[in-house]
Amino acid sequence: MANIKSAKKRAHQAIERRNHNMSLRTAVRTAIKNVVKAVAAGNKDAAAKTMRESQRIIDRVVAKGILHRNAGDRHKSRLAHALKGMK
Repeated sequence: MANIKSAKKRAHQAIERRNHNMSLRTAVRTAIKNVVKAVAAGNKDAAAKTMRESQRIIDRVVAKGILHRNAGDRHKSRLAHALKGMK
């Protein structure tokens, strides 16, 4: 464990930052699951609405640097493809 005051502070900040980033990553996963559930249910209006919400969440997390830009784009592309494939 750190003995110097500044090292203790940095260790504490790292824990707080990790917890914050984990909650944002979890929010992205939940948003993706919500779109997948709406697509599976076959409700195109609900799926489109959850798709817009999930895109906002993904973009916000990418802007913060928690998720890589390409990963965010890949998630959005796959969700859009699933939504487009609905009947």
